[in-house]
Amino acid sequence: MELEEGKAGSGLRQYYLSKIEELQLIVNDKSQNLRRLQAQRNELNAKVRLLREELQLLQEQGSYVGEVVRAMDKKKVLVKVHPEGKFVVDVDKNIDINDVTPNCRVALRNDSYTLHKILPNKVDPLVSLMMVEKVPDSTYEMIGGLDKQIKEIKEVIELPVKHPELFEALGIAQPKGVLLYGPPGTGKTLLARAVAHHTDCTFIRVSGSELVQKFIGEARPPHRGKNGEGAVCHGTGTCSIYHLHGRNRLHRLLAAGGGFWRGQ
Repeated sequence: MELEEGKAGSGLRQYYLSKIEELQLIVNDKSQNLRRLQAQRNELNAKVRLLREELQLLQEQGSYVGEVVRAMDKKKVLVKVHPEGKFVVDVDKNIDINDVTPNCRVALRNDSYTLHKILPNKVDPLVSLMMVEKVPDSTYEMIGGLDKQIKEIKEVIELPVKHPELFEALGIAQPKGVLLYGPPGTGKTLLARAVAHHTDCTFIRVSGSELVQKFIGEARPPHRGKNGEGAVCHGTGTCSIYHLHGRNRLHRLLAAGGGFWRGQ
């Protein structure tokens, strides 16, 4: 009798142990599901926060993009906004005036024109594709018979790049650039490469017809193709040298441009 009761108690104990193991497996499975759901919840909450931030940014008023000309004092800077012009604007208290340097891109509030953000410098990807070389090895000594042109180029292009403070002290605007014209093989490209070398600027080769298309639309049939080339040197400052093959093409391109050369 006692043996039967012992066997019954042992069987009951095994039954409850097996049920406990089953329940523990269920608990472990539920715990894993809970952790998985919590991870999904955290991921969805993060997405919701990002969407709310984006929505808030979309609801904010847009800003004007300007280029700093110079700092006027500790709280005001002179900014150039295209095409409106130049304005003296206030600097937001969260902006360090020492970080606002000439030629840097900034954001201006739409309502008050207050400078509230410094933007990263924008580089057109097309410019990087057109870059020929960082600093050409051509020098003025390699160019013969163009002493007068070299002197004028130094005054108009090299001087503003190397010594912009002279123009600022005199209160005069720096030259926009120069336009070279003449038959092929007269040294126009070599002169542009030499300027880039002596000013430590980048040499870029572009097509004159592409410039017309960029600013005034599709070029007319007589001006399409290789009417001329341009060499743009940019570094600490920006200087532009455009050259065309022949005086007639120069007049035709300027006429097609409708005066955009003067404005740009």
